Amino acid sequence: MLTETTISTFAPGRGAVITGGASGIGLATARQLAAFGMRICIADRDRATLGKAQQELTGVARNGADDVLAVETDVSSPDDLERLGEQAFGRFGDIALLMNNAAAFRGGDALSDPEGWRRILDVNVSGVLNGVQSIGRAMVERGKPGFIVNTGSKQGITTPPGNTAYNVSKAAVKALTEGLAHTLRNLPGCQISAHLLIPGFTYTGDAAKRIPVKPAAAWSAEQVAERLVQGLERNEFYILCQDNETTRDQDERRILWAAGDLVENRPALSRWHPDYKDAFDAFMRMPRPAAK
Repeated sequence: MLTETTISTFAPGRGAVITGGASGIGLATARQLAAFGMRICIADRDRATLGKAQQELTGVARNGADDVLAVETDVSSPDDLERLGEQAFGRFGDIALLMNNAAAFRGGDALSDPEGWRRILDVNVSGVLNGVQSIGRAMVERGKPGFIVNTGSKQGITTPPGNTAYNVSKAAVKALTEGLAHTLRNLPGCQISAHLLIPGFTYTGDAAKRIPVKPAAAWSAEQVAERLVQGLERNEFYILCQDNETTRDQDERRILWAAGDLVENRPALSRWHPDYKDAFDAFMRMPRPAAK
C-alpha cells in the first residue's frame, strides 16, 4: 500500500535530482521517475554521456525537453552541488527526490594507490555529503514531502577483501545515511525521509568496461531502479537488493556473520579466513529459526 508521502513525492510535475544520472542505476531510476510524470534533473561529469541521457529522457518525459535538465557536475565540489541545486529548483521550483548516486569505483587495498583512495572518498563520501547539505537541506526548508536516497553497497556492510577503498567509502555512506535518517526524524514538521539503496551484483557501465556481456548472475540497472521504487513505497530504510545468484536469506546470513566477527572477536573478515571456512559454510547451511 502506498504511503501518503510516496504518493505526494512521485506526483506528476514534482522534481527529482539524480547525481551519476547519465548511466547505470541513476539513468534507470531517472527513466522510471520520468514515466511517473516527474521532472528530472540528471547530473554527471561526462558531457557526452550526459547529452545522450538527456536526449533519451526527453523522449520519456511527459512534457519532453521542458521536464528534463542535465547539468555537468563534479559532486566532490560543494560549489558544483550548490549550483546544481540552484538550477534544479530554478527550473522546476520544487525537488521531491534527491538521489546521491554518483560513484567512483577504482581503488585498492589499504597499502596501495593513495590517489585512488582520495578520489573514491571525494566522490563517494564527500559527494553524498555535499548533496545532503545543499540540496537536501533546501528540500527540508521548503517543508514538502520527499525522499533523500543515498546509494550504498553490500560491500559497505560485509567489506570483502580486494577494493578496501570502495568498501570504506560505502561503509561511510551507510553511517552517514543512518545518521541523516535520525536527524530528519527528529526535526519538527520535517516531511523528508532518508533511505539507503543497497545494490547487489549489478551490470552497469562500469561493469561493462570489464565484462563485455552481462553475466546471468547480475541484475540489470532497471531491476535495481524497480526495487528502489518498491522499497520507497514500503517505507524501507535499508533497500537491500538481490541479484540472480544471491537470495535474501544468503545476504542476511552474510551480514549476520560479518557482525559476528565483532561480537565473537573473530579475526577480521573471518569469512575469508582459512581457519573459519568450514564454520562459515556450516553457518550458511544452518536452518533458520521460524519468524515470530
